[in-house]
Amino acid sequence: MCSIAGFYHPDASLLEKKDYYDHILEDMTHTLYHRGPDDNGTVLTQHCGLAHTRLSIIDLTNGIQPMTRYMDGYACHIIYNGEIYNLGMLRKRLTEKNVIPTTTSDTEILLLSYMTFGADFIRDVDGIFAFAVYDERHSTLTLFRDSFGIKPLFYTICDDMLVFSSEPKGCFCFPGVRAELDRGGLNEILALGPARTPGSGVFRGFHELLPGSYMVCSPYGRTSTNYFRLESRPHFDSYEETVEKTSFLVQDAIRRQMVSDVPICTFLSGGIDSSVVSAVCASELKKQGERLTTFSFDFTENDKFFQANSFQPSQDRPYVDKMVEFLGSDHHYLECSNTRQADLLTRSVDAHDLPCMADIDSSLQYFCEEVSHSHKVVLTGECADEVFGGYPWFHREDMLSSGTFPWTPSLAPRKALLSPELLEALDMDGYVKKTYDRAVSEINILPGEDDIQANRRRIGYLNIRFFMQTLLNRMDRTSMFSGLEARVPFADRALVDYVFNIPWEMKAKDGLVKNILRQAAKGLVPEEILFRRKSPYPKTYNPYYETLLAGRLREVLSDGGSPLGQLVNRKALDQFLDNPKDYGKPWYGQLMAGPQMIAYLLQIDYFLRKYKVRIAL
Repeated sequence: MCSIAGFYHPDASLLEKKDYYDHILEDMTHTLYHRGPDDNGTVLTQHCGLAHTRLSIIDLTNGIQPMTRYMDGYACHIIYNGEIYNLGMLRKRLTEKNVIPTTTSDTEILLLSYMTFGADFIRDVDGIFAFAVYDERHSTLTLFRDSFGIKPLFYTICDDMLVFSSEPKGCFCFPGVRAELDRGGLNEILALGPARTPGSGVFRGFHELLPGSYMVCSPYGRTSTNYFRLESRPHFDSYEETVEKTSFLVQDAIRRQMVSDVPICTFLSGGIDSSVVSAVCASELKKQGERLTTFSFDFTENDKFFQANSFQPSQDRPYVDKMVEFLGSDHHYLECSNTRQADLLTRSVDAHDLPCMADIDSSLQYFCEEVSHSHKVVLTGECADEVFGGYPWFHREDMLSSGTFPWTPSLAPRKALLSPELLEALDMDGYVKKTYDRAVSEINILPGEDDIQANRRRIGYLNIRFFMQTLLNRMDRTSMFSGLEARVPFADRALVDYVFNIPWEMKAKDGLVKNILRQAAKGLVPEEILFRRKSPYPKTYNPYYETLLAGRLREVLSDGGSPLGQLVNRKALDQFLDNPKDYGKPWYGQLMAGPQMIAYLLQIDYFLRKYKVRIAL
């Protein structure tokens, strides 16, 4: 896994200022070094500069980038971030055309496929990726992103120069690119956050290449092509056939994503999702005479303060112990202290270049850093709830018919903390409504679906486009900030495409949440794990954490120069800090409540300061 960055101008003569542009490329590689600490490289041509940092996973010797190949004497260059899971098929297609790769590197396969078949070859690529190809002959730069946006890719325009990077910080290396927030950007952070509208780069003038698309930049302009999107289709398989096919797709996705020339590990929470991933990995490694390494997470003294609730019905540790015994894995229990996760809130912003999922993010970043000391590749159970319908809003009729994003049914608690002047300028409710309506209009409803079925389809689509994307962003940034590659088998394109159209009567047969996945996993994990109630990513229950955050936010606001102070209603915020538990229901599904709102505000203040953000309303 790696980082990519660069710039393109169809008319400029970049080589005439070679030292100047080489220096920018060097700044980009230095800024993105955390994503690829093993190697780096740059190339500068007449109209395009490319920069790459590398985390060596496949073909450690021959996969150096930027990579260049020639056709009829003209060069094509590639920089690539990702992993490809159907290299055999792509290689076979090339050899049938008498194009013979000289390495086992997936980078070369992608570049030769582009040169042989053109940009549309991407429709047949199975993997997680963001990459750029520059064709010197036609002076075209083509940017590609995987089907569900597992790998990030941002771009902006500065004086007619297209500047792109795996993370916004890479774009800020280009002179003239500045951090500004307009009305839309503030709404992304305050109304939708930590989610983002697909394609939004939040910063003024920034965009993120849409998942499942590629963009061609040429002397004639820029054109984007959508090569993959979820489609509504009737489901004709019987229940038994559906379970069987789902079982195949799940296990096939996990096996394909185990490809690596370095050892892999898994995150293991003791829930069905991570347990299925770990079970398949352990079985495959055992065939090779190897033992799987697993990791689980918790917080210091959580056993003292934990109280079961509807969102978190049980602690993970007893179920982790059962799975470790079942798998025979080399297991490591990792713990994070309350002070440590609070301290890392700013580092999470450094990783995202934006406010993110507060301590849900900072604690995972800590755990990923710990894992990165021994491993470069981890498989996770992320995204199964989004794909198989594990959240309450799939099951509750009031949430199904809410007419808004069900994980944030009301903006009232957030709006209460903001200044009246800001609220008037933003029209947060209108922004969210417009974003919601645009999103649900993208998915077609089948003629035979009633209102409840139609709403479930819409919510299923929103989960994948917004909620799942947020968790994928979190997983990428928290892991790659320490040079750890996280893979997400449940976000496999073939699996998601199939499960999306399974009728709810099968997905939740007999009222069993994620029934299809549980039936498909029979025999892979113990029954106790198979039918365990959903328990989300762990949070600290120590009251000290809430007190710690409130004290830090009061200290921030005591500084007359705090940029956050210009955005909030100070009286309402003081009242909230006195009684965070009065904040109301969690504001991002079951993941974020009062303490996370305080942490999010701390992140916003740090973000505005660090990036010297100019607000332009």
